Amino acid sequence: MRRAVLVLMVGGALSTMAACGTAAGQTPGGAQAASAPGGAALPSALAETKESCEALGQAYTKNVGPFAESLSKMVAGPATATQKDAQQKLGALATAVRTATADSTDAQIKADGKQTADSLQKKASDAAFFRGIKTTDDVNKVLGPTLKEWLSPVTHHCS
Repeated sequence: MRRAVLVLMVGGALSTMAACGTAAGQTPGGAQAASAPGGAALPSALAETKESCEALGQAYTKNVGPFAESLSKMVAGPATATQKDAQQKLGALATAVRTATADSTDAQIKADGKQTADSLQKKASDAAFFRGIKTTDDVNKVLGPTLKEWLSPVTHHCS
């Protein structure tokens, strides 16, 4: 049952991230982008945002599942080895976020990506934080509202 709940939570979050930036003609603020005469492609800034959001979605998709699995193992078994694995998985997510945003031509996405990655990396190094994760409810909180908060500097570009 615990695994099913985690899969549902992660799946919902993945759907949100994977869809970011995919609505053609939408600006990050939700307004319609002006079409160029002759049906030209998306404006370059919008295309860049979409590309960054897709890269972030891929980083999330690739790394959150293993992180969730590590957290689940951590509360179910011996904590020392599994805690180190969970810390490494969160560090991998930080690296993926940094990589996904590092080459963006949008200075704000680049800065927010660095801020998010730095925050995730700092949390990955915080052994006390991981020692505090003892129950399934703790795991659900980390994978739900806590992860959403950690990622918020970059995800607002993609809504």
